[in-house]
Amino acid sequence: MKTRTVLASIMIAAIFSSCGGGETKKTESQTTQEPAQSMVADPATYDPKRGEGKYTAESLALTTKLDEAQATTGENVSNVKCTSCHKMSAEKLVGPGWKGVTERRTGEWIMNFITNPDPMLDKDPEAQAMLEICLVRMPNQSLSDEDARAILEYMRKNDGLK
Repeated sequence: MKTRTVLASIMIAAIFSSCGGGETKKTESQTTQEPAQSMVADPATYDPKRGEGKYTAESLALTTKLDEAQATTGENVSNVKCTSCHKMSAEKLVGPGWKGVTERRTGEWIMNFITNPDPMLDKDPEAQAMLEICLVRMPNQSLSDEDARAILEYMRKNDGLK
């Protein structure tokens, strides 16, 4: 019981400390709408369907058939690394729910995000929008290529691919 209380306190402290500093009072000139600056170094070369990372549609080569063994491995990996922040439903926990993610994002975007979250959060407009909602940056889980691919297959299974 004492261990649970300590762990809960640590998790709460981590969540609050990741939010950054307190709000600053905006002056009248700061409240006027100014053009938003892109976090992408060169927006012309950034592909929002692929994201920032090594995975491409060609390198991933997703098939329409689900790999059940990989999906099972992905479920096991996600139970250790992901489910403390993500639900398999659409409901937000700390991070967004996973239901429908493979319908909203490409496989290469998902793979690049789960293996390379910091550059994606810095550059990708969709990732930045989710960060504004969730308020907590996804930590880099140091997933191997195989584990990341297995998690993607589990997400595909969760979204009804057979």
